[in-house]
Amino acid sequence: MPSRSHSPAVLGVVTALALALVGCSTGAPSAPATGGAAAQGGDGAAPVVNGAAQVALRLTGDNGGTCTLDHASAPAGPITFTVTNVSATGITEVELQSELRILGEKENLAPGLPASTFTVTLGGGSYAIHCPGAATETQPFTVTGEAAAAPTGDVQDLLAKGATEYAEWVVSQTEEMHTSVKALAAAIDAGDLAAAKKAYAVSRPFYEKIEADVEGFVLPGHKLDDSAGSLDYRIDMRASSLDDAVGWMGYHAIERDLFSAGKITAKTKKYAAGLVADVAKLVEVSRTLTFKPEDLANGAAALLEEVQSNKITGEEEAYSHLDLMDFANNLEGARQAFAYLQPGLEQVDEALVDQVAAEFTKVDEALDALRDDSALGGYLAWTKANREKHAKDLSQAVLSLQQPLAKIAEKVATAQ
Repeated sequence: MPSRSHSPAVLGVVTALALALVGCSTGAPSAPATGGAAAQGGDGAAPVVNGAAQVALRLTGDNGGTCTLDHASAPAGPITFTVTNVSATGITEVELQSELRILGEKENLAPGLPASTFTVTLGGGSYAIHCPGAATETQPFTVTGEAAAAPTGDVQDLLAKGATEYAEWVVSQTEEMHTSVKALAAAIDAGDLAAAKKAYAVSRPFYEKIEADVEGFVLPGHKLDDSAGSLDYRIDMRASSLDDAVGWMGYHAIERDLFSAGKITAKTKKYAAGLVADVAKLVEVSRTLTFKPEDLANGAAALLEEVQSNKITGEEEAYSHLDLMDFANNLEGARQAFAYLQPGLEQVDEALVDQVAAEFTKVDEALDALRDDSALGGYLAWTKANREKHAKDLSQAVLSLQQPLAKIAEKVATAQ
């Protein structure tokens, strides 16, 4: 998750309380330990391996659902959390929180899946591990000491430059998204169903490329778990995430009207106007974002988790069946994050760079086989029949990319 600074004007519009799925960094990274040996922290703190403290969380279905930390404290600096869901069907999400901010998160943690990791850089202080659905949902986590000054040098300069340029790219995507939703609203206001469907398909990719970076912003006056104040809910809620107290809004409310009901109503026009306003707020907030290198890596990993949980399953575009288009743009967002890190990462672990690049190519090839240039969005409609035929192979290709990509956050957070 990006670190953020805000001008008073922006604070008056949107309060950036949280960015889910990617690690927010506070303090500066500590100097990495040399070699691969583990250094045990004092007072039972998490051991440090290759410059990052290692904390494991284990989820089980025992005793109403357990979320167990192997260490409840860690020294300041980079910290890698490894989450394994052994048997907890009712716990599928873990959050690292500081007051009302989500600093790091893993979702869609189904039992039996491989362990999932995220790395954040934290200064000393009190934090909380939140496991929704566990018998004890929240437990304290302490970071001791102050993070050491960040190391400097060519590698750090390259990684920092990549993070700065990536932030500029994110802003460009929100700006183009705003232009595209205005075109979508214009087609809807004109009552032109065919044009509105095309405009919907043109607009969706911008959010899909950057959603892991911007999805956690909360409007002022709302709590972190209040759907009415969540820009992600307002822009990208789906039937599966419907909050009955708040109702439908955003892209998928429009999608339902255009592709399922097949008509434009006064409500559709209201949804479109609301989407334009919410994306305008998102543009303003995106201009305040700053990123650390590990934020890019965590965000890329989160986008691939989105592919596995929402796109390949067909949940995202339930009415238009444009899920493969969204898949392609989640993938592109992950690729961009990787590309901005690549010059520095090549000096850290060139073999890992080559492995990740090769796996990106394999996913591209699997997805390219499902292109249909005559179809809206450029891919096969992701119907039940097509999912049954192709989903397993796509999922395996993405998994093969996720595994090496998951190593990057710790590599860049501890780079010397």
